[in-house]
Amino acid sequence: MPRRDRQIRTAIHQWMDAGLFALSFWLAYALRANPDIIRWLELPPPPRPFESYLWLYLILIPAAPLVLEASGFYRRPLLGPRWRKVWPLIQGCVIICMGVTLMLFFARLDMARWTIIWFGGIALVLVLTKEEIIRLVFRSRLGQAQYRKRFILVGVPSEIAQLRQLLAAHPDEGLDVVARVDLSREPVEHLVEQLHEHSVNGVIISAEHSHFEQIEAAIRACEIEGVEAWLVADFFRTQISRTSLDEFYGRPVLVFRATPEFSWQSVVKQVLDFAGAAVLLLVLSPLLLAVAALIKLTSPGPVFFRQQRAGLNGHPFMMYKFRSMVTNAEQLKHELEALNEMTGPVFKVTNDPRITPLGRFIRRFSIDELPQLLNVLCGEMSLVGPRPLPVDEVQRFDDVAHRRRLSVRPGLTCLWQISGRNEVTDFAEWVRLDLEYIDNWSLWLDLKILLRTIPVVLMAKGAK
Repeated sequence: MPRRDRQIRTAIHQWMDAGLFALSFWLAYALRANPDIIRWLELPPPPRPFESYLWLYLILIPAAPLVLEASGFYRRPLLGPRWRKVWPLIQGCVIICMGVTLMLFFARLDMARWTIIWFGGIALVLVLTKEEIIRLVFRSRLGQAQYRKRFILVGVPSEIAQLRQLLAAHPDEGLDVVARVDLSREPVEHLVEQLHEHSVNGVIISAEHSHFEQIEAAIRACEIEGVEAWLVADFFRTQISRTSLDEFYGRPVLVFRATPEFSWQSVVKQVLDFAGAAVLLLVLSPLLLAVAALIKLTSPGPVFFRQQRAGLNGHPFMMYKFRSMVTNAEQLKHELEALNEMTGPVFKVTNDPRITPLGRFIRRFSIDELPQLLNVLCGEMSLVGPRPLPVDEVQRFDDVAHRRRLSVRPGLTCLWQISGRNEVTDFAEWVRLDLEYIDNWSLWLDLKILLRTIPVVLMAKGAK
């Protein structure tokens, strides 16, 4: 199914789910406020009228489908296995309930705990009920007539065989092949005959680049007949890049992208980065001031260590850390080169003699990294992303493929951070973890990394 069709169908589901979550919130409050239920469960009445919580709808309605999108709820076949939608939906409901709880906390509004629990349960039941109704409708005879599409495959035999295997692997997409046309043997007129005979919904064309002339003729035939033609434009074989179709001032363009595509998820990530950095700076400001004062009192030199690091696409930016070493640490680095424990261009030394006593403590619990929240607030870094390396280390990359880790905004924490930090001494393994993050990025993955970072930092796991 083309991405356009999936996007429209997903948008319809998102609007429906947003409405169901809004309805669930009202139902949960109505049940909790019901006198019979209060008397039966021996609960106190709700602390506030429902009108006090109406403002939550301004956040809940747009946020609910975005959270479900991030959990992968919409990335599954319409008629696929039920388990592929139940678990992402449970994850989404839990996150939304946690979000509502946090918003009520920051707004200093009381709400009965049972209301939040019932809200998540009712939303889960209503959305699953909607999914089952849609499943029944599409499996009915009328639904099948509307849902399933008839197509003709056009191309050379090898390409047609690959297309048939691809369609066979996705039987729930609703695409039926009713005929095949071999461009290397059969004229375009045969395609026209098949169009008339089978009354198809569209034609899928895939052929080698040496058959461009036949492809153009087949597309023209479909154009005249008023039949939709899909050209599988994979003439150039790529190993990593994902291909998407766009337009450049009205001209069609194939985009080869080896990084996460710009989407609503990436917009939400930027918003969460800014909001998260602002809240953390505010909450941690007493700790930041205390550490700054201790650094000033215990060792001569500036409070902050500033260094040029490679940011998005390698663009340099000034990164801030609490100073944890002596002031001439960069000059002493050359004397310690022989003790470097990391492979590749990165420099790491256990029990580095340049570290001050206070610096050893703040590095152990990653407190020295907290000023980078300012970099996040300025948009130079993200909460989650590959750790930024000094510009001179990036210039010494011995493998050009390693530069792909620069294709996303660097972050405060990453897969390497939660995999033992300094226990990973192979730079190639470090890069592999970063590329794994880039290739599998989602908001849900960011959330999991953030949650796993907390115990890693508190227990100083992998810190040296």
